[in-house]
Amino acid sequence: MDRISGFIVWICKRFNREQIEKIINGLVQALSDPNSEIKYRDQFKEEHPSYRNFHVDPNEPLQEKPGIKKKHRKTTR
Repeated sequence: MDRISGFIVWICKRFNREQIEKIINGLVQALSDPNSEIKYRDQFKEEHPSYRNFHVDPNEPLQEKPGIKKKHRKTTR
């Protein structure tokens, strides 16, 4: 039994016919109205779970190449 069939059985065990009809009508309204307050799972996010899942490095970029030291002049007093 897949997840959807199990969910249908769960709904049928816990709600009566009138309540199930209200649930169905609510789902149809939510799916047909693009500006609905109810948001359903986004297919793009499921296919690309790491999209925009990154952090910004708080350190500034290097100003000089690593490993190269500046030459210092010897000063005499």
